[in-house]
Amino acid sequence: MEPHIFTYRDERKLLALIAVIIAAAGLALVQITAARSGGASPVGTVATSFTSLAQSAISAVVGGVRSIGGGLLAIPGLSHDNTALRARNERLQRENATLHELIAAYAADTAVRPIVNLYPRGVVARVIGFPPENESRTVTIDHGLASGIATNDGVLGPGGVVGRVVAVGPLSSTVALITDYTSQVPAITQRGRWWGIARGNLTSVRVEYIPQDAPLKIGDAIVTGEGRVFPSGEPIGTIAAIERNDATLYQTAVVIPAVDLGALDRVVVLKK
Repeated sequence: MEPHIFTYRDERKLLALIAVIIAAAGLALVQITAARSGGASPVGTVATSFTSLAQSAISAVVGGVRSIGGGLLAIPGLSHDNTALRARNERLQRENATLHELIAAYAADTAVRPIVNLYPRGVVARVIGFPPENESRTVTIDHGLASGIATNDGVLGPGGVVGRVVAVGPLSSTVALITDYTSQVPAITQRGRWWGIARGNLTSVRVEYIPQDAPLKIGDAIVTGEGRVFPSGEPIGTIAAIERNDATLYQTAVVIPAVDLGALDRVVVLKK
């Protein structure tokens, strides 16, 4: 009978067994020591920590799944709410634009009210068109023959002279602005009472034939003289520059119109 041979593999198994026994003994010793001292068991603490960590991870996953599911279920409702909010926003924008127009119309009507009080037969008209070309300075108003308007009726705006009616239709009229080349209005300097003729120059008004000895000053007011189109005293504008020519007996005043002709809204037509 052959003797038993103790191999290297058997030696490793034995060492592993001894290590397990030592570890178990160590754990038992730790447990016994903790129990005698009344403290918490380290092994129990570690186990509890791992258990809590696992529970937290599971709860997070379940909560995430529930949140995703709730979000998916809420998508149709959110889409409906978003559509309703957009419709409400568009409606509010339209109402706001309408309100701004009403405010602007009220302000424009209020601005020409003093003119109507001064000239009760005046017709309040709204400017509805400007010519696209720069060869003339005219506007279209929304009153015509039906309102008793005729050619050469004077037109006033907030601040002073706008121009005169040059063409009349049944429901609308064309007004040549005071800056148009065809415009000619008797004018007078408010200070000193010097006479001249106000002619249009597209962007300004030139008051010509003012006597050379008239002591004009920048900022002097120019008003209408008595004529067929306008009564006297209506503002034309203020002097911005003075041109003198020693070869003639006259001087010319370059006048900035009293009315902002590029922003006309409501005007008053002075019927004869």
